[in-house]
Amino acid sequence: MIHAPTASPLSHGPTYNGVELSSIPGALRPLRSSIDLIEDGDALRSRMEQDGYLFLPGLLNTDRVLEARAAMVEALDAEGMLDPGYPKMDAVAKPGIDLAFRGDLATGNPAVERLLYEGDLMQFWATFFGREVLHFDYTWLRAKAPAETTVTPPHCDTVFMNRGTDQLYTAWTPLGSVGYAEGGLMVLEKSHGNEEVLGEYWKMDVDEYCTNGPEAGAIESGEINWQTDRSNGMFDEDAVAVREKVGGTWLTTEYQPGDTLVFGMHTLHAAADNQTQKIRLSTDSRYQPAGEPVDERWVGANPIGHGPNAKKGMIC
Repeated sequence: MIHAPTASPLSHGPTYNGVELSSIPGALRPLRSSIDLIEDGDALRSRMEQDGYLFLPGLLNTDRVLEARAAMVEALDAEGMLDPGYPKMDAVAKPGIDLAFRGDLATGNPAVERLLYEGDLMQFWATFFGREVLHFDYTWLRAKAPAETTVTPPHCDTVFMNRGTDQLYTAWTPLGSVGYAEGGLMVLEKSHGNEEVLGEYWKMDVDEYCTNGPEAGAIESGEINWQTDRSNGMFDEDAVAVREKVGGTWLTTEYQPGDTLVFGMHTLHAAADNQTQKIRLSTDSRYQPAGEPVDERWVGANPIGHGPNAKKGMIC
């Protein structure tokens, strides 16, 4: 029998590891929309410099968003990830599944590529940069299933992709509605300018490793891809506590199909708890001006990503 998903248990804002952020004074505020600036490149760049992000509600063609969502849910359903008692487009997870990152589902997917690399989003970047745009060939597809812990810890993207231009930006795009209950993306206000606290962290490259370290052999062989002392690139494990280190307020909203949130490499961001039965579907895609240096890990027919060929050894 087909029936509607259980209604959201929340009437308040998002939670992180079970802590209601809206209950903490000064911890949470809504994102500021910049959709009114969409045709003014100078204003968009100025707002990005000021805020470290641009929230663009309704920028994208809703039909294309839902086409991309349909492609993802069909693939997940074919793998037995969805509960057959619900409509597929609701992406309700089969109980007990373990699911978080599925970049493979976005690779070569026409519906995802049309949404992210044609039309409205590419026109936005052309206006923002004021020149020809290059996008990474690799697309990050998040498929966050309900679980005891489904949060994404606070981090900045630069530590994962800092071998090219400093004019690199992320677009986070929900593939469908992502309300407070599903736990959408949050950015930490003004964190992109806090070099005093974050400056040393920004210099990290997660694929650098110590050739004289205890894990060097395992890294060089490909047995492991990360150094445990680098915490997988995360700045902190707790979005609640990180405000004591960095300051600022977490900013988020209840996202609708067609919304996108773009931000720079130095903006601290995280994702909240998924407290629903649904799989939270979203993409991360990256853009820069054409002609600028490019991080070799994320371009080409088969990007090397964080595999063994991406490692850079150094004496520590």
